[in-house]
Amino acid sequence: MEIWINPACSKCRSALTLLDAEGADYTVRRYLEDVPSEDEIRAVLDRLGLEPWDITRTQEAAAKELGLKDWARDENARDRWITALAEHPKLIQRPIITADDGTALVARTDEAVQDALSRGKS
Repeated sequence: MEIWINPACSKCRSALTLLDAEGADYTVRRYLEDVPSEDEIRAVLDRLGLEPWDITRTQEAAAKELGLKDWARDENARDRWITALAEHPKLIQRPIITADDGTALVARTDEAVQDALSRGKS
């Protein structure tokens, strides 16, 4: 399993603490430094079952500068959103955990982290 984090984020730190407490085997991706490509974002969105606007932090300064609240949220606008996330990774909601079963989830709660852990167990 992989977890995309921003070390400055308290929810990311909480998720890591819980993963460590459970003895989980995971890798950390500091996505602000190791920025995901558009293809990687598409793959994670597929695993999440979400659209790019669903994982966009719309209150960030970059979102306001780009005027994201006025962008269309439909199939025709999908690539534009993905490009924005790749160019401004701070807009990506975090933490995101890619679970061992091929799914992913936004792990902003302890329950979501536990869910990710359970997905890897058979």
